[in-house]
Amino acid sequence: MQHVITLIAPASEVASGILPGTLPARLRDALAPLGATSGAPEWLAEGEAVDIPFDGLAPEQAEAAARLVLGGAPLDLVSQPAEGRRKKLLIADMDSTIVTSETLDELAAYAGLKDRVAEITRRSMNGEIDFSTALRERVAMLKGLELSALEATWAETRLMPGATELVRTMAAHGAHCALASGGFTWFTGRVAELAGFTSHHANILEDDGTALTGTVAEPIFDRDAKLATLKRLCAELGLPLADTVAVGDGANDLAMLGAAGLGVAFHAKPVVAQSARVRVDHADLRALLFAQGYRAAEFRA
Repeated sequence: MQHVITLIAPASEVASGILPGTLPARLRDALAPLGATSGAPEWLAEGEAVDIPFDGLAPEQAEAAARLVLGGAPLDLVSQPAEGRRKKLLIADMDSTIVTSETLDELAAYAGLKDRVAEITRRSMNGEIDFSTALRERVAMLKGLELSALEATWAETRLMPGATELVRTMAAHGAHCALASGGFTWFTGRVAELAGFTSHHANILEDDGTALTGTVAEPIFDRDAKLATLKRLCAELGLPLADTVAVGDGANDLAMLGAAGLGVAFHAKPVVAQSARVRVDHADLRALLFAQGYRAAEFRA
């Protein structure tokens, strides 16, 4: 079969039977009148993720039909060509993607400015204001903040559920895993080591050895820099863009999501969810492994 559609349930909902064994048959019945030929379902994780191969229909058409069958059920789905599903390069945003928080917002809390900074972050991530301008503005507000605030922020930073499995599983199968963040190398280096990334790329937060100077090194690592990093890594690794998967949640991720072979908007801001070809709205980051055809038994933790 030339195409495959993958249905994915949130791990927390598996026990409730939200992805029943009867659902693949219902989906196959819905595809048949549209001219599709469907193969037997293949469970990647019982009750959590299932592949349904099909021919005779474009992935976008199959996805539309599947969403009608699902109704309002909190399930994610990915419809795509079956060939080349397993990618050789992962490039991932950090804040609210690989970690659960926005590290700059949390850092600002130690200056008593979390709400003000978080509002600028929200507008920037939804594409309402220029990213570079917003970053410089937020960093300037933190001038004089002692470096101990960075350590305190890091102590409270948590990986997103599924992040370790995603990175370590892909790395174990030979993929280069890169963290590309509009945040700061102070955090990306630590997150990369914790989660198992091969490389990390971000902004440099400047300090005088005791406190933040309120400046960030130029040039800003922004939307264009994320895309450039994706293309540069492909060139260095000898990979076509089709062999890449990118994941993020903010407007500064849109360019790399659009260029990657599989671009995934993960629990994304509205402007990103509306634009991305693939969305994960309910499941955790392990959904990206299921989308690539990995079975749960292959996951590394």
